[in-house]
Amino acid sequence: MNEPITDKQPADQQAVAKPARTLTGRVVSNKMDKTIAVVIERLVRHETYGKYLRRRTKLLAHDESNEAREGDTVSIAPCRPLSRHKSWKLVSIVERAAQQ
Repeated sequence: MNEPITDKQPADQQAVAKPARTLTGRVVSNKMDKTIAVVIERLVRHETYGKYLRRRTKLLAHDESNEAREGDTVSIAPCRPLSRHKSWKLVSIVERAAQQ
């Protein structure tokens, strides 16, 4: 009648891993070894006036093969802290910057 409560769920109801959170931004510096600085721009609405304000966040990301260049649009994802300020990794290069 009453089945014992167990911690295990049936196979069809087990948790499915959700995709990693990714952010897209522009590379502003690649002068460090295996590290890039990425600027993430977002629009925030002012509470009182309703005007949209542009906000920027600069993040350091790990670029293992030093493939990203300044001006590239890249996708980054969080990872374990690799240094004091670096806790993001390069996932892919979305768009290459124009050659000069």
